[in-house]
Amino acid sequence: MPVNEATASPATTPVLCVGDIQWNDAQSLLARHGLRLNHVAAGEKIPGSYWGEPEAGIIACDVYVRDDTPVHSMLHESCHLIVLPPERRAQVHTDATDSVPEEDATCYLQIVLAGQLPGVGSPRLMADMDSWGYTYRLGSTQAWFEQDADDARRWLIERELLPAA
Repeated sequence: MPVNEATASPATTPVLCVGDIQWNDAQSLLARHGLRLNHVAAGEKIPGSYWGEPEAGIIACDVYVRDDTPVHSMLHESCHLIVLPPERRAQVHTDATDSVPEEDATCYLQIVLAGQLPGVGSPRLMADMDSWGYTYRLGSTQAWFEQDADDARRWLIERELLPAA
């Protein structure tokens, strides 16, 4: 399970930010999951941001980001919404869940979706997650994803959010 992001310090190595990727690619990816990506101007407060700027914010089906929002944050908060049933998604404002299984599924799914986002990819996202301060008992995001995330994968498959293959 990842560390509480509030205790993580920002990376000393730059992580990939929303301004580094094509907006239309990110917007299209989220739209496939029923989400709207909203751009917040530089220096403006990000609505629905649990961790504060520059972290992404969520309100119902809307994801809010600035150009300096890390891509891993945009995907993580988006995946919090994706894993929720529609009736719960509609009620979300800032804080999506306190469920460990949903948090693990969110982390797993953000890595999968990074592989579908041009200019990002799963390996880069996992490196950024490590750099930002996510911690897992096997020592890295990649080790967790490849060796210790069967429960998260199974959770997503059971809810038809991943193929059973």
